[in-house]
Formats: sequence, C-alpha cells, structure tokens
Amino acid sequence: MSALSSDSVEEYLEAIYTFNERGEPAKNVELARRLRVSPPSVTQMIKRLAAEGLVEYEPYKGATLTGRGMALAQKVVRKHRLLERFLHDFLGLRQDRVHEEACKLEHSLSDEAAAALCKALDSPETCPDDGNPIPPCTLDVEDCAQCAEAREREGESFRLLTQLSNLKPGEEGVVAFIRGGTTACQRLLDMGLTCGTRVRVVNAAPFRGPIEIAVRGSTLALGRRLAGHVFVEIEDDSTAHRRIHPHGPHHGRERRGWRR
Repeated sequence: MSALSSDSVEEYLEAIYTFNERGEPAKNVELARRLRVSPPSVTQMIKRLAAEGLVEYEPYKGATLTGRGMALAQKVVRKHRLLERFLHDFLGLRQDRVHEEACKLEHSLSDEAAAALCKALDSPETCPDDGNPIPPCTLDVEDCAQCAEAREREGESFRLLTQLSNLKPGEEGVVAFIRGGTTACQRLLDMGLTCGTRVRVVNAAPFRGPIEIAVRGSTLALGRRLAGHVFVEIEDDSTAHRRIHPHGPHHGRERRGWRR
C-alpha cells in the first residue's frame, strides 16, 4: 500500500508513538508543532491514518495507535533509536545532533540492516539523547547470536509483530512467540496462548490496566505486563485497509468480541 511506503506516514506514526508511550493521546496541535507542519495538514493525515486502520482518533482528545499502527510505529522507532545509539557511540556525534541525523537515515534502513546494527551495538536498551527505551526486537530469539539464523528463517520481509498488550478492544492477532522467564511463559502457555493461536482483545482497562482476551473459546483476564510477553502477528490483509469511519476502525460498529 502506497500510504505505508511514505516517509511522511512513518514520521507521523513515530510522532504519535512518542506521545502514546507516555500514556497520552497525540493532539493535532502538538503533532503540528513537533513535525513543523500546519494544523490542517495534521488533520488531513490523521484522517488518512484512521481510514487505513492505523490510529483511533477522538476529536479534541487526540490520536492513539491501533495494534497495527503500533507494530509499524515500533519498527521505525526502533530503527531511529538504534541509529541514534550508533551515531553517538560509534561516530561520536553530540547528543543534540543524533535525533536529526537519525531522522534522515531511518526510512532507508532495511529490517535486515537494523537487526545487524542491533547486534553490532550489543542489543542496546535505550537511546542516548533522552534515554527512552528502544522498542523490542520482534525476532524469536533469545540473544543476538541467534539473529542471523532467525533473519534467514523470516526471509526478505519480516512479519508485522507487536505485543498483545498493545492491541485495542476488537483487535486480534496470531501468537508468534512468547518472550520472558520460565514462570511467565508457562503461565501463558497454560492459558492456551501457544504459537499459531488466534487471540482477540475483548476489553481493556484504562491506565494500562488488565485486558480481557478471547482465546480458544474462552474469555480470560490478563495483566498488561504479562500480556507484554506475548508477541502477536498482525495480519496485513485487505480487511485492515477498509475505509470504515473517519475516526478509526472501531467507531460506528460493534466491537467484536508457543511455542512449547
């Protein structure tokens, strides 16, 4: 889809992500200020992103990323913050310069190159300019030593993955893998969250509270932190691109609803 290949779309998703990761919706006026564009331009793009199912928008409140929008945003934010770390730690750029330079490079950095960069940097956890966390790797690996083999398994195009905790009510995905300690993994497996299982978020408490999920014909409550161990694949099919409602995919319709 042409919209997803646009650098400007990636810039918007990245900007919205920076607000959402603080638990705030991204307001149009704040996006306009951050991206140095006019408010009408922001309004037009937000409507476009909502129509594509990438954001939920509430007038006068702001935009939040859908699960699919979050998965795409995490990819570009991860590349950006890895590049910041490389520019600062390896090339010696000042902290006040790395953000602007990373913005110029992130859109042309392939998924494979980003994975290799992460390995070369010894899997850093934060970026240098503001200490924000680098979004997690979405390869099913325990450490960087397994990265090359995992990239070969994935092929040329990486799957679109995000944590189950990022999905909104009505959204669903397919369990790709679980990452975490033995106790957490076993608990999730016992709930039926095995590799290849389809899971749907039925409800979500505010302020990053627990989520209610539908899996294998049952409805379960799951803490947001525990749900963060589950990586789900977001299917990129034509249903995700339906133009449904100008404020996002869940407005104006009823909300539906390891790997050993």
